[in-house]
Amino acid sequence: MTEDQFETLAIHAGQEPDPTTGAVVVPIYATSTYAQQSPGVHKGYEYSRTDNPTRTALQVQLAALEGVGETDDGGCVATASGMAATAMIGYLLKPGDHIVLPDDAYGGTFRIVSEVFADHGISWTAGDLTTVGGIQAATTDRTKVIWVETPTNPLLRIVDIAVAAEVAKACGAWLVVDNTFASPYLQQPLALGADMVLHSSTKYLGGHSDTVGGAIITNDQDLHERLRYLQNATGPVPGPFDSYLVLRGVKTLALRMDRHCHNAAAIAQFLVDDARVADVWYPGLPTNPGYSVARNQMTGFGGIVSFTPSGGDDAARSIVERTRLFFLAESLGGVESLIEIPALMTHLSVEGTDLEVPSNLVRLSVGVEHVDDLISDLDRALG
Repeated sequence: MTEDQFETLAIHAGQEPDPTTGAVVVPIYATSTYAQQSPGVHKGYEYSRTDNPTRTALQVQLAALEGVGETDDGGCVATASGMAATAMIGYLLKPGDHIVLPDDAYGGTFRIVSEVFADHGISWTAGDLTTVGGIQAATTDRTKVIWVETPTNPLLRIVDIAVAAEVAKACGAWLVVDNTFASPYLQQPLALGADMVLHSSTKYLGGHSDTVGGAIITNDQDLHERLRYLQNATGPVPGPFDSYLVLRGVKTLALRMDRHCHNAAAIAQFLVDDARVADVWYPGLPTNPGYSVARNQMTGFGGIVSFTPSGGDDAARSIVERTRLFFLAESLGGVESLIEIPALMTHLSVEGTDLEVPSNLVRLSVGVEHVDDLISDLDRALG
């Protein structure tokens, strides 16, 4: 194995043994400021909003996993949450600019674009981004950002990143890909033409439901320098302990994602074969409309499965209240399995809009427990 293989980078990128003690784990630098040798002369760190060694290690690690090495253009800026990363991209825009959103977007993304960015003169259009015609129809001559989720949240639609990149380039827009659901282990948007990759590191990167964070990675030096300036100027940075938790989580990302994908595929097939289930959304099913695109641009199909029961809203509520191993909770990507009703939880903000999701849709974040136990839990909850 060469030193640029994913699993090796996850453990070693930005994480040399501590030069003072030899510690093989990056220390948690719990300091706000740093002693200077003389005014303005320091060892690379002056104030922890600007830079912190633990955060630096995380940024090097995440950039490497998205294909940006320390000697390449671009890099990573880590943030205090995925929404903080989204807000930072908004800081790049000006009144009159326009954003294209998927018509199946995360509720928090829709909320900040429609309620916060819009108050500052930034307009938006939601469209079907799974076809080139749909992307083109949503753009205007003021489009500055085409925002892609793939797989989308929560209907797991697949967007062809390379096609979206071509449309973005043609209209002079940035292509931003929210890679949270896939993680860099399964999908590499920058290699497919994206300008920026966004993560909620709360999810698969951290992997243990014990921290909140975000990140933006780009291979464009000018964009990276602008984002670094905004990171310092606006201050939405993760603390050193949160940075450490994501660093630790990423080391096992490849192992966890393999298990997430294995379990999710088995559960999706179980649901497809069950008469108590009406519809199943999972990009790894050959019947899924985005299956062929997902197979071409992803190395695995992820750990999220959505379905609707044969009953209505009451059936969905009954299922999510009866599982024992699937905890009824928001978020996703942890080692434990979670279950939710997006319309009542993570996507409540899209109620009554064109982005509204089915009221009886159930979303599963499939964890790394034994798959037989998870299937038994769902079988019992389906009743």
